[in-house]
Amino acid sequence: MPTTESAVSELPFVVLHVPHASILIPASDRANMLLSDHELGVEVLRMTDRYTDELFAIGSADATTVMCPVSRLVVDMERFIEDAAEPMAAIGMGAVYTRTSHGATLRTPSDADERRRLLDRYYRPHHGRLTDAVNAAIDAWGSCLVIDCHSFPEVPLPYELDQSEDRPDICLGTDAFHTPRVLAESAQRIFEEAGFSVAMNRPFAGALVPAAHYRSDSRVMALMIEVNRRLYMDEQTGERRPDFATIQTRVQDVMRSVIAECRRGLHTLQLR
Repeated sequence: MPTTESAVSELPFVVLHVPHASILIPASDRANMLLSDHELGVEVLRMTDRYTDELFAIGSADATTVMCPVSRLVVDMERFIEDAAEPMAAIGMGAVYTRTSHGATLRTPSDADERRRLLDRYYRPHHGRLTDAVNAAIDAWGSCLVIDCHSFPEVPLPYELDQSEDRPDICLGTDAFHTPRVLAESAQRIFEEAGFSVAMNRPFAGALVPAAHYRSDSRVMALMIEVNRRLYMDEQTGERRPDFATIQTRVQDVMRSVIAECRRGLHTLQLR
């Protein structure tokens, strides 16, 4: 059905993807995990991008948000669905983890039926929602900006490829096809002007787009924003820092500026 003119004017140009904020592990999925309750609680604290749903919540008028409803320990929406295409699958951390951040066994590696069930229940519906949101933005604006919303620990976890201890406040992740250079440079400049230290593709790299558009549709632009957890939470307890609201406001102000600049220069961005 064609989108009406009034509906188009109300649709956001930006889609926020929040894949790792949830701590929910349904009982039916917990039953197949081999860790004790204490061990699982520790791993959830380590691996969750906690409060990123709040940190990046710029409002429905500015962005459509697609958030994963379950913990990444159930299914990681940021991975390729096929292990053959996912580098992290080699260490047991593909779409369905079999290993923890410290290399302990999370699930029985050979349980193919469990993997299939989890992908059907969570991964495919989530990516269907993400694809629908991106397509709606393209229908309304002719293009879409996907902001992939994350956080990262102050001290590297053992599974991480980048073990350098000199970690910035903000990591910006880019994709060679989907991230125009001027978008990445603008985001870096605006974050730095707001007082944050910034690194590009360090300690994490890349930016997610739906598989249907991946490396084939230049109308879909993407930028990953990762915030160092030391800025806004106590990593030992999982509690918000007293100045959480201040950091939240600063991050959201930067995001709005980046989005505004992207929209103003939309044609230039698409031309790269």
